[in-house]
Amino acid sequence: MEKFNPEPKIKTLPDELYKKLDSYIDDLSVDRKDPRKKGNLIQVLHKAQGIFGYLPEEVQVHIANRLFLHHSEVSGVISFYNYFTTTPKGKYCVSVCMGTACYVKGAEKILNEFEKMLNIKAGEVTEDLKFSIDALRCVGACGLAPVVLINDKVYGRVKLQDVKKIVEEYLVATESEKKE
Repeated sequence: MEKFNPEPKIKTLPDELYKKLDSYIDDLSVDRKDPRKKGNLIQVLHKAQGIFGYLPEEVQVHIANRLFLHHSEVSGVISFYNYFTTTPKGKYCVSVCMGTACYVKGAEKILNEFEKMLNIKAGEVTEDLKFSIDALRCVGACGLAPVVLINDKVYGRVKLQDVKKIVEEYLVATESEKKE
């Protein structure tokens, strides 16, 4: 297969994950000459992020080569859509809504408290990959302001003193998983 982009010298992610992604791409039967081939990009990026958890440069280059695209086309789509991430996320992704209603009701203080408790800033992940923090523009739950999401669980009307209890809930879950 002709490569548009040089592959990284060393791939840091497991081969079995690349095999899963390649199997998915193979099922799409992408034709190099088909002008609609770029139409597969978003669904492939969704699948790749589901497999790898994020879209680092080595995965982007791999996708670009498999879809006969330039890396710049792939990275452009990733940077345009907020859903895609190029940094790893924690097992527990803490998302603090910073929309107007949440911000007015103290979301910034809530975010700062999560950062202090987890010893990371928004956009970062803990060394053990258990927690990451994101600041979101709006989650559409203004009546529950301020709102915090941890993965798919919604916490509404969060107060500063709730942050410690919320973090401990996930630390306890992590400890019980270790015992099993």
